[in-house]
Amino acid sequence: MESKIPKKVLEDAIVQQLKLIYDPEIPVDIYNLGLIYDIDIDDENNAKILMTLTAPNCPVADSLPEEVKTRVQATAGINNAEVELTFDPPWTKDFLSEEARLMLGMM
Repeated sequence: MESKIPKKVLEDAIVQQLKLIYDPEIPVDIYNLGLIYDIDIDDENNAKILMTLTAPNCPVADSLPEEVKTRVQATAGINNAEVELTFDPPWTKDFLSEEARLMLGMM
């Protein structure tokens, strides 16, 4: 019988994958930029990512969600990935992590 990977371990692995994806206009990864609103992993190890973009007319509006899906789906232990794009609430600089604020010289 296959051992079950704890959801927290899977979520941490997904976060590490998301930190490898950078916004093309701001030199910060999408996780620390605050573009990831939610990571949900169901009992079958399928991941659903709720994310936004810095603006609806973002130049990577088509490719970025696809890259997120590809990276999350490639995470060990994840069977399938779905990415939902939302603009509610709209992204603002308030979503930046402390790490991102430091990297951007905002602290």
